[in-house]
Amino acid sequence: MVSEIVFDSVRHAFGEREVLRGISLRITERRVGIIGSNGSGKSTLARTVNGLLAPDSGTVTVDGVDPAKKGAQVRKKVGFVFTDPDTQIVMPTVAEDLAFSLRRSGLSKVEIADRVQEMLVRFQLAGHAEHPAHLLSGGQKQLLAIGAVLIRRPEVVIADEPTTLLDLRNARVVSQALDSIDQQVIVVTHQLALLEGFERVVVIDDGLVAFDGTPSDAVPAYRELVE
Repeated sequence: MVSEIVFDSVRHAFGEREVLRGISLRITERRVGIIGSNGSGKSTLARTVNGLLAPDSGTVTVDGVDPAKKGAQVRKKVGFVFTDPDTQIVMPTVAEDLAFSLRRSGLSKVEIADRVQEMLVRFQLAGHAEHPAHLLSGGQKQLLAIGAVLIRRPEVVIADEPTTLLDLRNARVVSQALDSIDQQVIVVTHQLALLEGFERVVVIDDGLVAFDGTPSDAVPAYRELVE
């Protein structure tokens, strides 16, 4: 089952600069990529989905719920992975950081410990459970950030440029981790290889949808746009 994410005439500006200029989309696929040049508005669009940013006009809904009005409700369903994992790591050790995501979950200590162990094993961090989280490699930090989102068991995961700060090897590890996720995934990226196997790719240019289709059609359209 996937969520229905609807953007209806979404506009947003930072000061005098209009970043989103009336975007309307309906997303129901399990694997969706959003691509575009720097400053095109793609990350701004992604942040409206779970209420990190409210549009100036127009609406965004997730299964009929507006995150601008009911952000806490939507964020239980929609997890967000940032470009820089250091912005998400808040606790001293890896295990503590994973557990921190469940601090208001109502789960017992045993249930929390079980979920922490599950994420440690899944993302190959079991040997680092008590290590200082900020001393992990870049790739390990991003895996921890993904684990800290998935431990809450959201229905939708949005990843905003999750491999931009990583070298090729770590980018590949994070890409494989995203591929392994059962949830609906929306990835904002410049790394076109991440889109292999995706069902749909939306190209954003100058705050508007420039192309919307399969990766095999969208990627050439994007390349033509930037060239």
